[in-house]
Amino acid sequence: MLKHFDSLLELTEAFPDEQAAIDHFTAIRWKDGAFCPYCGSLTVYHFSDKRTHKCGDCHQRFSIKVGTIFEDTKLPLRKWFMAIWLITSHKKGVSSAQLARDIKITQKSAWFMLHRLRHAARTRSFNRPLKGEVEVDETFIGGKDKNKHANQRGGQRGPKGKTAVFGLLERGGEIRARKMESLAASEVQGEIARHVEPGANVMTDEYIGYRGLDERFNHHTVNHSAGEYVKNYFCHVNGIEGAWGLFKRQIYGIHHFVSTKHLDRYLDEMTWRYNRRESGEGERVNELLSLVAGRLTYRTLIA
Repeated sequence: MLKHFDSLLELTEAFPDEQAAIDHFTAIRWKDGAFCPYCGSLTVYHFSDKRTHKCGDCHQRFSIKVGTIFEDTKLPLRKWFMAIWLITSHKKGVSSAQLARDIKITQKSAWFMLHRLRHAARTRSFNRPLKGEVEVDETFIGGKDKNKHANQRGGQRGPKGKTAVFGLLERGGEIRARKMESLAASEVQGEIARHVEPGANVMTDEYIGYRGLDERFNHHTVNHSAGEYVKNYFCHVNGIEGAWGLFKRQIYGIHHFVSTKHLDRYLDEMTWRYNRRESGEGERVNELLSLVAGRLTYRTLIA
């Protein structure tokens, strides 16, 4: 039976021991019935310890954690639940150093834990194209030019030492974002075509890479270089720029530094949380628990 909670205090009270946490996770993962994580068989036998199960077909023994990001973890599920609360409740996430202090584990374990949760939050597929009014914008992640050596400073779009990030926001809907190797017109327009319904109202700034969008969409632009940020009370990209501001505060204020290699994982975390901003605190915890299938090993993460 699922427990309900709306605060971190209620969460700790709802799961006073490890078995309570295991039972809650079991109810979520096996909501449609027990299955074997090895062969998929529905013939599963349960041992009296309530933690061990056996497949009736392949005869493998397993726990509810096998086949998930929790597989082989030495940390109790109660600590995982607290970590999930912190990463889903705090608008800018939580650093590995802070998480380590909060739940009394090493910083290395906290770093791996958070990356496994970001792995669970990744987008597997998109159910529908964005439609209506869609704001499109790009930004760059990296240190400020004034803090860099002269030979590392940029000056043009796509400054040295920074990574391009591209995003689309449906007004009143969801945001989608990813790291980009290039902001060439073919690349950005290809992303828009993949995610946006033809005929939608697409809002952008004056970047030359967006020219030609009016062949497939209702393209509207604002000229930021001329000090224009809203046109006709309708055309602007303020919504997605606000999301970029939130993401940069997460990177620079919470984590201080994020490698290009793992940047997409942090984007997955931010967009997952942003797209569920109207959900209740406990709802977000339970939803992420429903997405933990798929193991991520430390060797794979650092490869």
